[in-house]
Order: sequence, then C-alpha cells, then structure tokens
Amino acid sequence: MKKVKKSPISGKISETQKYMETKIGVGTSYDVGFREIVILKTKVQLYYLTGLVDSAIVQELLKELVNLNDHEKNRKKVPEIIENRLLHQQVDPIKSMDEAVDQMLSGLIVVFIDGEKFAFVVDVRSYPGRSPEEPDTERVIRGSRDGYTENVVENTALTRRRIRDARLRHEMLKVGERSKTDVCISYLQDVADDGLVQLIKDKIEQIEIDGISMAEKTLEEYIVKRNWNPYPLVRYTERPDVAASHLLEGHVLIIVDTSPSVIILPTTFFHHVQHAEEHRQVPTIGTFIRWTRFLAVFASLFLLPAWLLFVLDPSLLPKGLSFIGPNDEGNIPIVIQIILGVIGIEFLRMAAIHTPTALSTAMGLIAAVLIGQIAIDVGMLSPEVILYISISAIGSYVTPSYELSVANKVANLFLLIATSIWGLIGFVISVTIFLLFLASIKSLRTPYLWPLLPFNFKAMVNILFRVPVPLTKSRPSIVHPKNNYRQP
Repeated sequence: MKKVKKSPISGKISETQKYMETKIGVGTSYDVGFREIVILKTKVQLYYLTGLVDSAIVQELLKELVNLNDHEKNRKKVPEIIENRLLHQQVDPIKSMDEAVDQMLSGLIVVFIDGEKFAFVVDVRSYPGRSPEEPDTERVIRGSRDGYTENVVENTALTRRRIRDARLRHEMLKVGERSKTDVCISYLQDVADDGLVQLIKDKIEQIEIDGISMAEKTLEEYIVKRNWNPYPLVRYTERPDVAASHLLEGHVLIIVDTSPSVIILPTTFFHHVQHAEEHRQVPTIGTFIRWTRFLAVFASLFLLPAWLLFVLDPSLLPKGLSFIGPNDEGNIPIVIQIILGVIGIEFLRMAAIHTPTALSTAMGLIAAVLIGQIAIDVGMLSPEVILYISISAIGSYVTPSYELSVANKVANLFLLIATSIWGLIGFVISVTIFLLFLASIKSLRTPYLWPLLPFNFKAMVNILFRVPVPLTKSRPSIVHPKNNYRQP
C-alpha cells in the first residue's frame, strides 16, 4: 500500500481540537463523543465513538481523572499521573494524529493532554452484536453449540479458548482506506509455514480499496484471484472447533471484523466435502457418513448427465437396467425438462432464502404438492425427470460447503448441455475437461485435487476413511508444516 506521511500530535490542544473537528466531525456527527476536563490546571480532552464503547467505563474513567484534582498536586507530572489513573488493561501511547483517528474509529478512547506531543489510547471497545450460537449451515448432532459472531474480538477469544498455546498468534491488520476494517491472521507459530503466512500478509497489505463492506468475500477475491472460476479456493467455517482443528494441522485463518465466517487457507477440493459430524462419531460411523456424503456429491454432479445419456441412447444400458428411462416422455424434450427442473429448484432455493420463516413451510408444500403434480398432469415434466432432479438436488444440499454445491450445479449444467448435444462423446469429453479443469486449479500454490493429484497414499486414506485420532500422528504435508508430528 502507498505510504502516507503521518501528522504528528501538536503540543497545543486547541490545534488538536480543530484537527479533530475537521477530520472526524466533532460537533457535527452525533456519535462522536468529546469531553474536555481540567486536571491540575491542564486541559485534557477525550474522544470516542458512543456506539462502540461501554458508556459505564467512560464515566468511570472521567470520574477517576476528575478526582485527581483532590488528591494530586504535582503539575509537572500530569502525563504520568493520568496514565496511572487510566484504569484499564490496555493503555498505549501514540504520537501521530492519523493513528489517533484510526484508533478512535475502531472503538478506543483517545486522551490528549495540553502541552504534550503524544496521546493515550484506552481499549474499551464494546461492539454491538449477537451472542455466539450454533451456525445454521454446520449443525451437528453432538458437539459444541457456539459459533463465530460478527465481532473479531469474540472470534479470536473463541479460538484461543480451544488452543491455549503460547505460540498461537493473532496478528491484526487494517484493510480499506475508508472502512479500515480489522483483519486478523491466526496461525500457530511453530507449525504454520512461514512462507505461507508471509504470502497471505503480503497479499492483504497490497490491497488498495476504499472499503470491504462485503467483508471476507471481498478479501477472498484479492487473495486467491480466481476470476471466473466457480469452484471455491478457500474454505469458510463458522465453527470454532473446525477452525481450531485446521490451525493444529498447519493452516492459516483469516478473521474479518463484521463477519461470522472465518477463511481457512490453503484448502483443496476434499476439504469442502468434510464435516464436523464425521469427527463427532466413532470411526466406523464417521467413515459411513463420509462415504454417504461422497455418494451424494457424486450424484449431484453426474446423475442427471448419465441418466440423460441412457435416455438418448438406451442401447448403452444392460438388460438388467433396461427399466431406466422415461415411460412417458411428455410434450417437451427430456433435456429441456431437466434444465427447467434444475432452474425450478434454484427458484425454490432462492425463494426459501427470502421467504419469512412462518411462510417457508407453506411455500414448500405448494412447491412439492401443487407445482410438481400439476407439471406431471399437463405433460410438462415426466415423473422420472422429477425423481432424478430431486435426487441430484438432495445431493447438492448434502454437500457441506455451500460454495462447492453451487459450483457443482454449474458443472452439472455444463455436462448436461454437452451430453444433450453430442451424446456419449459429449459426455466423455465434458467429464474429461471437467476433471482436467479441477486438476489445473491451485489455491495459494496448493494443488486443488491433492491428495488424489498428485497422489499421496497416506493422505488419501485419511480422506476416504475417518481414521481414529490416536493413529493420526502427522500433519498434512500439503501445508508444509514446520512441526510435522502431532503426537510424540
């Protein structure tokens, strides 16, 4: 980012007041708090944002400072006396007006003293927000019910609660010329690869934008730069236990203030098909759940194109499976029926997002009973088309990662169109192109299909089976951990 010359703090408090009035709108913006008091015949000014600080703490600080007039007499040590009476766990001196403004807009109190070319910042942030609760998209039968919130301070605390290691690092950066959004990089100092951490830092520090109102999503597009690639190159989670598990493997977390979603880097395709529920069950059940999920993801991708291929060319079916195919094709070509059905499912998904909870059940009944049955009765869709579209849709909802499920729908449409135009040749070529495309993707220099390509037998076993924790003694080699062994 471009280096900006910082304005030093003036020794005259009247000039400081004029600067703050011009810069942040003291006296104009109602939420900018300002209070001037006199301590031992020295003017002291406090600046803060009323919506981001605890008013009770502000009142307590003012009371302590005003009481100095009754208990102190040494005017030559006013700064030292004030610093000792700022009764809070984090009090730091600063020497530039730019830093003072940034800190105040982040929710800290800034204290200026007449005649001094420095100021004190007191961290009394109290961000508005909800309490930690289980995220809707990552529910488990057994396990913790807390989840990340929109408060970056709470989020780092939720992570720290699970990893009480002195080597856990939370480095804070700011992004956005106007928004100045807090971005925290979390990693284990003796585990995470130094090159990976530095690469992520450099990418964040090079961001030049006025603000990241869409929080982590905007940040992702600057870090991985996937352009028009629909497949997710980072993993999102709102569960602290999932984030902590990845930290212990050697991954790096990016926590953005105002967002409950934490970015995990680097990630592969197989990271997006794993879920916390698998690790909350015994290895046998966890493996069964994982294979069931793999089957659902496979069905969401290839079931419709394969069924369409058999409909277009029934000779490809063995005699035992000759029943596959529509008994009544209806009035519309099968491929058009499938595309209409897929688009209709998307209509329902988007409608469910925007429908109030009290009406969502009624909407589901209308969609399932009325629309589906009427579409069959009028000959618009055949029953078999609705069956296979439903199975494919359920497979996409079983996919743990929402971003991956949407990307798979785009790939599914590509395979459908290619199969409908060129038949068997189109199906084979489109599947090949799809696999080659996934193999060519990299997330922060990490192969997307690892450990399948390049093949790593030990890591592939851990992907296919939920291996018992006592047998998992090494970290994934793809993150290049400095300390490879998890257990002595």
